[in-house]
Amino acid sequence: MPTTAPYDDIADWYEQTFLSSQRSHGRDGFADALGIDRALAARLGHGTGTCVEIGCGTGIYADRVGSLGWVPVGVELCAGMLRHARGRLAAAQGDAIHLPFASNSVPAVISVMAHTDMADYPAVVAEAHCVLLAGGVFVDVGVHPCFCGGYADRTDPSGIVIRPGYLDGNWTTASWTDQGLRDKVGAAHWPLASLLDTVIGTGLGIGAFAEGAEPTPVVLSLRAIKSAPSAGRIVDPPGTCGGRWAADPTPSSESTRCSNGGRGPTTAAARTRAVPRGTPRKIPLTLR
Repeated sequence: MPTTAPYDDIADWYEQTFLSSQRSHGRDGFADALGIDRALAARLGHGTGTCVEIGCGTGIYADRVGSLGWVPVGVELCAGMLRHARGRLAAAQGDAIHLPFASNSVPAVISVMAHTDMADYPAVVAEAHCVLLAGGVFVDVGVHPCFCGGYADRTDPSGIVIRPGYLDGNWTTASWTDQGLRDKVGAAHWPLASLLDTVIGTGLGIGAFAEGAEPTPVVLSLRAIKSAPSAGRIVDPPGTCGGRWAADPTPSSESTRCSNGGRGPTTAAARTRAVPRGTPRKIPLTLR
């Protein structure tokens, strides 16, 4: 596991080379050929109000979110990524399991190509559930765990080789290519059953699930809804989520940097920090 935030070290390459290449093959009005942008549009759909992106990176999906009627707001741990996000969306530097929003306060939370950066995906989803309004939507668009991981060799797209390791659910830098992210920053692997069980286990109801890219899926996406509390049951009372202290869905204006002198977490999370849920502390954030 890394002891720094690797995305800080590669933020410029990520923005200028990796994303530029990925988004140079868009088609049918969508930004990329992998189906990421298309999946986000389909799963999120049109709406209004605040849409929080967990691990927003350089903010490249803000335009898509805005085009659907939402107001995009990002939360990102790494200062290097946030430098590029400025001008694309309002973004706060902070922890994905201590979101700077009140309980039951936002109508939408999304994660785009980030669940492999999460050392504690269950805690992140639980925090998303906490800040969502009843009826709010959670969307996860990410790497398809069945066909992409340290155990998969995608050298030949028409004949992907799957080696033992899919069920391990570990963190790895193993990769079939040196042109991607896993070999540089590492990735957490969550088998498909773990991903789906995590979402269902929070009480979110999965309403749609899809796979994208051909001939073998690279991307999976899901849409889940937070149900209204049953009669007599209090769900996520105000102030109980993560490091909540705000009374409205607006990031704090206080400032901080990634731990380790701005270089990030001390766990396997490259863009989110895995602090045990319920840790009594505030995470001061900067509106970018």
